[in-house]
Amino acid sequence: MMKKTQFYFMLVLPLLLTTLLPMSFAQDYTTWHLPEGATARLGKGHINEIAYSPDSTRLAVASSIGIWIYDAETGEELDLFIGHTDDVRSVSFSPDGQVLASGSGDSTIRLWDANTGKHLRTLTGHARHVFSMSFSPDGQTLASGGEDRTIRLWDVNTGRHVRTLTGHTGMVFSVAFSLDGNTLASGDGYGGDNTIILWDANTGRHIRTLTGHTDEVLSVSFSPDGNTIASASDDDTIRLWDANTGKNIRTLTGHTDNVNSISFSPDGQVFVSGSRDDTIRLWDANTGKNIRTLTGHTDGVSRVAFSPDGQTLASRSWDKTIRLWDANTGIHIRTLIGHTDPVNSVSFSPDGQMLASGSTDDTIRLWDVNTGSYIGPLEGHTDPVKSVSFSHDGQTLASGSWDKTIRFWDANTGRLLPTLTSHTESVESVSFSHDGQVLASGSDDETIRLWNANTGRYIRTLTGHTSSVRSVSFSPDGQTLASGSDDETIRLWNANTGRHIRTLTENRGLVISVSFSPDGKTLASGSNDRTVRLWDVNTGRHIRTLSGHIGEVLSISFSPDGSTLASGSGELDRTIRLWDVNTGRHIRTLSGHTDWVRSVAFSPDGQTLASGSEDGTVLLWNLDPRTP
Repeated sequence: MMKKTQFYFMLVLPLLLTTLLPMSFAQDYTTWHLPEGATARLGKGHINEIAYSPDSTRLAVASSIGIWIYDAETGEELDLFIGHTDDVRSVSFSPDGQVLASGSGDSTIRLWDANTGKHLRTLTGHARHVFSMSFSPDGQTLASGGEDRTIRLWDVNTGRHVRTLTGHTGMVFSVAFSLDGNTLASGDGYGGDNTIILWDANTGRHIRTLTGHTDEVLSVSFSPDGNTIASASDDDTIRLWDANTGKNIRTLTGHTDNVNSISFSPDGQVFVSGSRDDTIRLWDANTGKNIRTLTGHTDGVSRVAFSPDGQTLASRSWDKTIRLWDANTGIHIRTLIGHTDPVNSVSFSPDGQMLASGSTDDTIRLWDVNTGSYIGPLEGHTDPVKSVSFSHDGQTLASGSWDKTIRFWDANTGRLLPTLTSHTESVESVSFSHDGQVLASGSDDETIRLWNANTGRYIRTLTGHTSSVRSVSFSPDGQTLASGSDDETIRLWNANTGRHIRTLTENRGLVISVSFSPDGKTLASGSNDRTVRLWDVNTGRHIRTLSGHIGEVLSISFSPDGSTLASGSGELDRTIRLWDVNTGRHIRTLSGHTDWVRSVAFSPDGQTLASGSEDGTVLLWNLDPRTP
């Protein structure tokens, strides 16, 4: 089956493979800096920020799993800096290019040797996410802005906290030094008064406040001569200010949605803006005239940056790509891909050769398990894909989405088969019966629906839950269906007649995941009460509770031999735990994801566990005891 699938994508989707070529430069990046026990990382996580090195040769990308370093000319992956325990929200090179600073959702700033990736020191003090950073022109001071509404100044050489600047009423999304290093500008973001504050960088004294924007200030930038400040806002405008007097020089309109980022060219003659309207605009800094508009991104432009030599422009988009442009002509040079949105569900093909992942970016991605290479996307859903499941013969893949539909796909060709549309709310879970004849779907509309898996014909609706149905699972013999719901119950149903058999009610929280053991005698459930529970299927008796996670249990999966249970957890935890099913003993904890673990699945041979996370990656874990 795998050979057929690869052949299809090579034969029918040459444009896709051409797009994927930049990923082939260094496929080894799938094995860089893996957590203990992992064998591969599929996907690079989602992108938050981009920054050029001062010599224009490297591009640093802040992502949900770390900082990726690219060759700015070829697009080749050069390194990955790992250490933060949450999203990396901001990156900045020191003026001499020797130090890279990164700010994270873990409330810390890390300083790295930009050439070797060695971690130099960690700066702590912010109470929440660090959204923005800027080095002073002499490289001695680092300014950081955070969700905690403060700006902090740090001594780069010692890591010492110099002072804290307070005055913003909202999150600080952007900070920038003037070229002489004497002034610091900061923008007031979400929850604030939409102002820009100018500070004396040497004393921390408040100089003046610039008012005029009517929505969040997302980006501020000084012109190279220090006389002008440009600001970008959610009010769809760009404003130019006299840095010495605070006077609003002009307001530029043209973007039709939030202006997220702004950056001056090195000579100060041009500045660039990126917008939620999918466009990048170049403006004459002296006249405010729109010089040209660059198009190509498909889901908003969140960051733009000139290379220090002024020859190249980089842009980052929620379409998970970074585009490089010729700054003089506007010609698109190349696209860097491989970054992914949060992964909600993973499923192995029956032969274990392919993995499907369902994502918040509305797509299903197919991966070669042996090589870690990306095979291609299945596109058609119009909202996040919440669940994916292979049929037991491997011929069909089913997916459920927030768009209220279930889609069938031919696993050999990628062709879209029937689309099922009778749910009235999002589809949270899909599961094939073991003979492949029936598909069950659980929905936020509080119902379970059964479908003929060959024709897509609707069979029946199972009602009784009083809140969202988060998970559905068939017993191995196909006779029983289990469903877990936000109403804190598990229901067992006769899969042939739809008759309600019994309700399991000893849960203490929302039932997010249910799964049958391979012999069909035991049912496992995961809950937001942070526990896994085991149940006797025949009697409904609660067997035991597995405790240890400190976050909600979002996904569970039995090993093929039924001896081990894997559980993935959410906020505050972000780990996978392995349990001995017979004794309830905790065997091992797998750590490495930087965000919620949404889905776990064993390979058919039981030697590999796949975990999909909000951090935008899938990790493959080696469970073979014979392999060190």
